[in-house]
Amino acid sequence: MPKKLSVIIPSYKDPLLHKTIDDMLAKSELGDDLEIVVVLDGYWANVKQDPRVRVVHLGKNRGMRGAINAGVLVSQGEFLMRVDEHQMFGQGYDRKLTRDCKPNWIITPRRYFLDPIKWEVMEKEGYVDYMKLKISGGKFTGVSRPGDDKQKIQESQAMQGSCWCMSRKWWDEVIGELQTEGYGPLIQDSHEMVFKTWKAGGKLMVSKNTWHAHKHRSFARTHNNGTSDNPANCDDGYAYAIKVWGDYYDELIKEGKL
Repeated sequence: MPKKLSVIIPSYKDPLLHKTIDDMLAKSELGDDLEIVVVLDGYWANVKQDPRVRVVHLGKNRGMRGAINAGVLVSQGEFLMRVDEHQMFGQGYDRKLTRDCKPNWIITPRRYFLDPIKWEVMEKEGYVDYMKLKISGGKFTGVSRPGDDKQKIQESQAMQGSCWCMSRKWWDEVIGELQTEGYGPLIQDSHEMVFKTWKAGGKLMVSKNTWHAHKHRSFARTHNNGTSDNPANCDDGYAYAIKVWGDYYDELIKEGKL
């Protein structure tokens, strides 16, 4: 039976996966209309038994992009959401994001920073709303800038790829899937989706009506350890993204059309 929202969690041996799932289930306000699709990317794990949780096991490690594509393929939601396996969420995140998301939007919630040891928001680190898109160090990157506090939903130029929501129709017709050729298995997925969305006349928006807290960068990540990625491959992926989207970026961003 179709669901309102399918949440895709690409996973590679992260011990915080279970806390993330528990937090999503506890904070959900969609009831049985929530579906969490956990994609175990080339490994096995015992995942919480709950009728709202489905597990996909990939016999071979594909990397983060491939795991997300696999999760979307089997999901049943009217809306799609992607999250990392080390996150905390605001109450009713699922109801609020699906309520706020328009058909041609990618929407991301306000982002806080998570201390995964204490499992609490790092209040002193503040939060991220608006991000400016730049080319820095040979790659596309989002740089945090002050947002407009008067707007509960605000347009942005970039997002961290760890948490987003869009309609399935937009994914099917505009995103298609996350491309691994050129980009490689891991990086620049958020920028690929945002550029495709802009090209199709859509928008990237931030909803301040809810939030997520992503594991702070001072703590080690795991998913890239499950791919063949190395700095050289990442550099190739960064260069590929600029090759594909650099001219469009110059026209849209540098000339102030966005």
